[in-house]
Amino acid sequence: MSTPQAIPSFFLYGEAPRIVGDRFLHLEALDDRSRPSNWNIRPHSHANLSHLFYITDGGGRMQADDLVLHFTSPCLLLVPARRVHAFTFEAETQGTVLTIADGYQQEIMRRDPDLARLFSAPDCIEVANPDRFNRHFGELQRELAWKAPGHRAAVEGLLISMLVAALRLRHAATAGLPSELGAQASLVACFRSLVEEHFRTNLGIPGYADLLSATPKRLRAACLKIASQTPLAILQDRRLLEAKRLMLYSNMTLAEIGYYLGFSDPAYFSRFFRNLSGVSARTFRAEGEDWAATRDAA
Repeated sequence: MSTPQAIPSFFLYGEAPRIVGDRFLHLEALDDRSRPSNWNIRPHSHANLSHLFYITDGGGRMQADDLVLHFTSPCLLLVPARRVHAFTFEAETQGTVLTIADGYQQEIMRRDPDLARLFSAPDCIEVANPDRFNRHFGELQRELAWKAPGHRAAVEGLLISMLVAALRLRHAATAGLPSELGAQASLVACFRSLVEEHFRTNLGIPGYADLLSATPKRLRAACLKIASQTPLAILQDRRLLEAKRLMLYSNMTLAEIGYYLGFSDPAYFSRFFRNLSGVSARTFRAEGEDWAATRDAA
């Protein structure tokens, strides 16, 4: 009998998971991992690392969970931590990959909650003026390569400047969407982070509120204001997303997926999936396999 396989989780692509420091920051050429993989990066995730890709030449397709984005240079690609993602790059596509630890992101976000919006979801952002990002990435690469006085402050200054530039581009591209500012946005960002840690357990909303030092009523108000969802809906959506990922990218049976997600009864998991997705788990998996076969043949 084969052993059920979940979605691969790497440190950097192809490297075994390991603990990273709260200020981990890494910059490398896109070519370093894409060329040896024949320009195809298979589905995987990172437990506590997010990516900002800067594509300077070429293009391709990014898949993040069930979202497929086609991109062409120059552009930025955003991949939040824990999202299953894969790439099919055009041959000889060039660019740079910035990887940042959750701890570093959260430290910066505590100082400016606006930046929580940047990695809220996978995205592709067109870059109309590449000179600015050419300069940002070039200066950061040089600063990371040496240890002159003020090195740490210089790296952080360049990083924040780059993230702000990306945030403003994204904001301009999505003008008119509700703003996520202030204490409520910070509370929802922290709640989402806790959901990532505990969604496979039976921790209820009062338990999450306790961990956040907030009342359930305050948490509910913040989630409705910022995300237009209740805390329970956010939690259920996260469990549903993981179920879909496992159906598309693992060889677990439906019962094994249910147990993995904390459901004690496969029938209860089946009802949960149907109620939230509108289709049965079996139907979703069958349609997903058909879609994957079409994708791989393309």
